[in-house]
Amino acid sequence: MELDPSACYQALVSRDARFDGRFFVGVGSTGIYCRPVCPARTPREDRCAFFPSAAAAEKSGFRPCLRCRPELAPGLAPVDATGRLAARIAERLENGGFSEDSVADLAAEMAISERHLRRVVRGEFGVSPVELAQTQRLLLAKRLLTDTDLTITEVAFASGFQSIRRFNALFQSRYRLNPTAIRQSRRSRTGGRPDTLTCSLGYHLPFDWTALLRFLAARATPGCEAVEEGRYLRTVREGDRRGWLVVEPFPGRPTLRVTLSASLAPVILPVLRRLRRLFDLHADPEPILACLGPLAAGAPGLRVPGAFDGFETAVRAILGQQVSVRAATTLAGRLAQLCGEQLDTPWTALTHLAPTAGALTDSRPEELSALGILPARAETLVRLSRAVAAGELALAPTADLDAEMDRLLRIPGIGEWTVQYLAMRVYRWPDAFPHTDLALRRSMGGITAADLLARAEAWRPWRAYAAMHLWSADAPTSPITPSTAAP
Repeated sequence: MELDPSACYQALVSRDARFDGRFFVGVGSTGIYCRPVCPARTPREDRCAFFPSAAAAEKSGFRPCLRCRPELAPGLAPVDATGRLAARIAERLENGGFSEDSVADLAAEMAISERHLRRVVRGEFGVSPVELAQTQRLLLAKRLLTDTDLTITEVAFASGFQSIRRFNALFQSRYRLNPTAIRQSRRSRTGGRPDTLTCSLGYHLPFDWTALLRFLAARATPGCEAVEEGRYLRTVREGDRRGWLVVEPFPGRPTLRVTLSASLAPVILPVLRRLRRLFDLHADPEPILACLGPLAAGAPGLRVPGAFDGFETAVRAILGQQVSVRAATTLAGRLAQLCGEQLDTPWTALTHLAPTAGALTDSRPEELSALGILPARAETLVRLSRAVAAGELALAPTADLDAEMDRLLRIPGIGEWTVQYLAMRVYRWPDAFPHTDLALRRSMGGITAADLLARAEAWRPWRAYAAMHLWSADAPTSPITPSTAAP
C-alpha cells in the first residue's frame, strides 16, 4: 500500500486488521504513533501523519503507543519480528499437536530457544505456552459440546486432551462447569449421534450471499467444490485430516451455518478460519460503502471472495489465463481427477481433494498438456508447484505481500494481472486492483489501463471491492483478463 494520506486515514477509521503493520500513524497532538487497529479514539485527519514503518515514525519524533503496542504489529518493520513470531506460535497451538511436555519441540520447530518462546508468548498473551494451549483446547471443547453430538470422550480427544480425567478436571477448574451438564442442557437436534459437526459463522450486514455463491459457482472445481440449492460444498484437507463441509445461510440471522464431517473435529478451528477468509466475513461494509459511494450503492452487500486454499486458487488463476471461465473450470476438474486424492463423501458432487503442490510437482508438463492445458500454462503450473513445495513461495494471507508478489512475478507465465488477482483473493489485500482488466475498463466506458488506475485513486484503500462492483456491473461476462475470461 502506497502511503496516500487520505487512503491511510480511511483504513485507520475502519480499524480493518488487514492494514495492521502496513503503515503506522503518528498523532501530532500527543506525539504518539499507533497501529491502524489501535482501540483509542480516532484522531482528526489533520492531526495524523502516516509512516511505512515504526522506525520511520520514531525517526520523526513519535513514541510508541502503550495500548496497541506497535512492536507487536504483523507488518513490515524490523521490530515486528516478535509480534509475527507470537502469531505463528498461537496459530501452531490453535492447530493442535501440542502437549504440555512439548514446549521444547515447539521451540525447536520455530528455531528459537525455549526461554525465548516462553518470553514471547507471555509478552504477547500474558500466559505461558501451556496455558495458551489449554485455553485453545477448552474453547474448542466448549464449542463441540454445545454444537455437536460427539460424545464427551470424543470431544476431549478431538480437542487435544490426552485423558478424560485431565479434560474434566481442567474444564471444571477453569469454567466452574461440568462437561456433562453442558451436554445434558443441550437439546439434541437429531435424536441420535450424527457423523457431522455443526457450527456458525457471523458477519456484518449487508451481506450478499447470492452474489458470492454466483462467483464461486462459476469457478468451482468439479469433484472438489459445488454450489447446490443455495449452499456451498467442498472437500477439505487440513493437515493429515480429510473430510467435507457444507455452508448455507441461517434463516433470519446474520450467520452462516457450517456442517462438517466429524473427521474434521480436531482441525475445526483452522477450517473455520479458512471459511471466514473465503466468504470475506471479517469485512465491515460501512467504511467500504462510505468510500466507494455511488459505485457500491446498488449492491452494498458485495464481498471480495477469498481463497479456502491459496495454492488451489493460484492454480485456478493460471488455468484461467486466455480461456473462458467455463473452459478453465473444466480444466480444473480434469486436473483434480488426474492429480487429486479420491475421497468418499455423501455428496455425489464431491469426489476428490484438490491437487497439492507436491502432486503437481511430480507431474510432467506434457502430462498436464494432455488434459488440454496449453504447454506454456502447464510449464507455469509445474514451476509454481515446485516453488510452493520447496517453501520458496507462500500462498497465504499471513505472508509478506510485497515479497510474495515479487516472487510470483519472477515465475514465467505469471504477470501483473494474475498477481493482483491473487493479492485480492489469496493475500486478502483490500487495495489490490487489476487495472489492466478489460472488463473493468469496459465498465468505466472503455478507458485505458492508465486512466483506470488514476480514476481508482478515489477508491483507495478499498480498490479490490471497487473491482468486484465493476465486474458485477459488467456481468454476465465478468470478470475478464486482458486476454479473455478471468479465473
